[in-house]
This record gives sequence, structure tokens and C-alpha cells, in this order.
Amino acid sequence: MTATPDGVQVVWDPVFNRYDFGRWHPMAPIRLDLTARLCEALGLFSAPGVRVVSAQPADEALLRTVHEPEYVRAVQAASADPGSAQAVFGLGTEDDPAFPGMHEAAARIVGGSVELGRALLAGRALHGVNFCGGMHHAKPGCASGFCVYNDAAAAIRAMLDEGAERVVYVDLDCHHGDGTEAVFWDEPRVLTISVHESGTTLFPGTGFADELGGPGALGGAVNLALPAGTRDAGWLRAVHSVVPQLVESFRPDVLVTQHGCDTHALDPLGHLVVSLDAQRVAAESMHALAHSAAGGRWLALGGGGYEVVDVVPRTWAHLVAEAAHRPLDPSTPLPEGWRAHVEESVGREAPRRMTDGGSGAFQGWSSGYDPGDPVDRAILATRRAAFPLHGLDPDFD
Repeated sequence: MTATPDGVQVVWDPVFNRYDFGRWHPMAPIRLDLTARLCEALGLFSAPGVRVVSAQPADEALLRTVHEPEYVRAVQAASADPGSAQAVFGLGTEDDPAFPGMHEAAARIVGGSVELGRALLAGRALHGVNFCGGMHHAKPGCASGFCVYNDAAAAIRAMLDEGAERVVYVDLDCHHGDGTEAVFWDEPRVLTISVHESGTTLFPGTGFADELGGPGALGGAVNLALPAGTRDAGWLRAVHSVVPQLVESFRPDVLVTQHGCDTHALDPLGHLVVSLDAQRVAAESMHALAHSAAGGRWLALGGGGYEVVDVVPRTWAHLVAEAAHRPLDPSTPLPEGWRAHVEESVGREAPRRMTDGGSGAFQGWSSGYDPGDPVDRAILATRRAAFPLHGLDPDFD
């Protein structure tokens, strides 16, 4: 399968800014707006082969493919009357406060990711990017962690319903991808892999190496829990010591990746110490993996990320550039018009280049195991728990 004139579809429309929990909430819509403005200023949205698409809200039937009917009704009720939100469904909480229009705003994110997934499967696009999506904490029966509806799970379900035989979901967010994992816990056609900060130090407190999936899909969930303070070389070593091997073994029809950038050192909610440069290298690797293992079919989603000026726009602009087969040189200067807009609208100086100055270097697992390194111990725990279930050697593959 090769790229076509519409080979890369990117979901964007200012209407996505309506997913807004309020002025003081970390999930600020300006992170999406600044990302889109940067992509436009860098010429990514107008690049040959790139098609920017909007989306309609997913209908109730589509939402019910991954969410319980009672929960969908609760979101609809809270959307119409935020004061009616029920904490039993995770709504009206500090993390997920109800707001007018919440159902439509969240359902539109689902609609965008699902349509991208369908386009990939039908051959209308080779890659799809929805940086508005990646709402990986939403579970079948409740909102959680700033996520109302789970667009990643809905897109995967739609692709399975339309003929995909196997799908791999790779979650690179700082937080465990618990909601997406829960939807497919006992689904042998889906492999979920989450590389995240350990639940001993970060929400949601889950995602350890021994969490491997249900009885009908043992090994279908893979979790790598990293210690707080993990830096670029350790994070990239962890990703590359688990993800490529499992994806190549599973041979999916589509690769779905979640690129929450709250792994960054500046993010206020996580405790990993990862740079923009390491995140860019990870996106490059996921892109290459889609081509080597999934026929090129790659659906890339956003996710967490709460440093809304220095981190989110640059990380996701790199993601869009990578998907467009036009990767940006890290030394690329930020367009002056974009920087001026940031300084006028946010009242702070904008970053100057598309890099933090990191090298993106790391050592692969073949370099040897260091039992004194907590990152290596975490990697080995995951490999020993999961690899044999996929016919892989935890010490050598």
C-alpha cells in the first residue's frame, strides 16, 4: 500500500476547542489551538498529500460499541444540565467536571478517530492523525482522568467490525492507558501495550507487568511501568525493548499509537524527565513500525500533555510532520507569527526552535541488562511476563 494524494488525513477544526472543562482545568483547549496554529504556520496542513478533515459527533450507536448505554445517557444528561452530573459515572468530579455541550464535544473526538480508522482500512488514507484524541482513561461505564469517551477504543472497535483481523494499540502517555486496555481486556484480536510512569507514583495506580489480559486473551495486555525520574535514554530504551518485538510478532493490520506528551520534563502532572527530542524519536519509530509490521496503516492520536506552550504544540507538530513524511529538522525555528500569537494570547515567551537540544540517543536491549538499573529491572519484568505468551524469548528477542 502506498501513499495517495490524500494519503495523510489530519483531524482539525476549531470546533474541537469546545472540549473545555473550564478555565483552571489542566486539559485546556488552547493546547489544541496552538498545535493547529503551529502546524499551519509550518506549512504542514497545506503540504502535498495532507488532507485536513473535520468530524461529526459519533452517534449513540457508535458510542455504545465501547460504552455502556447507561453511561452514555448520563453524559447526555450532564451535558444538557451540568448540575445533574452523577459522580457514580465519574462526572461532575474535579477531574471530569460537567460542562454544557460535553456530550457533543466528546463524541466529536470519537467521530474523528473512528473516521480516520475507517479511512485507513478502506485504503482512502495511509496514515491518520487526531491530536485532539487519545482519551485513553474513559472506561465503558465511567469518565476518568479528563476523558469522557474513549475515541481510541471506538476506532479500534470500528476497524474490527469492518474487517481488521488484528490491531495493536501502543500507548506512550505518561499515564497507564487503562481505559483502552479495559475495553479489550479479553479480546484476542487486540494487543494493547502501555509504557508509562509506575502506578506507585502516578494516577491511575495501575499498569504493572503482571496485568496481562483476560482468560480469553492472556498476553493481550502488556504494561511497562517505569520509575519516576526516567530520562530520555531510559525511556527510549524501554519503548524499544518491548514495543517493536511485540508488534512485529503480532503482525497487526493497523497500528494505533497514543502520543500523550505528559512524559516531558516540564509537564506539571507527571514525573518522567523526557525531552521533545525523545518524543520525536519515538514518533519516528512508531511510523517506521507501522510500515514494517502493519502495511503502513497508522493511526496516531494525541492524549495527555499539560505544558501547553513549550511542549504540546511542538511535540504534536513533529507527530503531524512525521505522519506527512516531512519530518522537521530539530533546529527548525518556530515561525515568528506563531511566536507573536503565543506571546500576545498567553503573555509569555514562546520557544524558539523545534528541539530541547536532546540527542535522542539510547542503547537497545542487546547492549546488555544492568540489574542495578531500575529502568532495566522494569523492562525485564515486562519482557519476562509478556514475551513467552507471544513466543518471544525475554532475554534475547
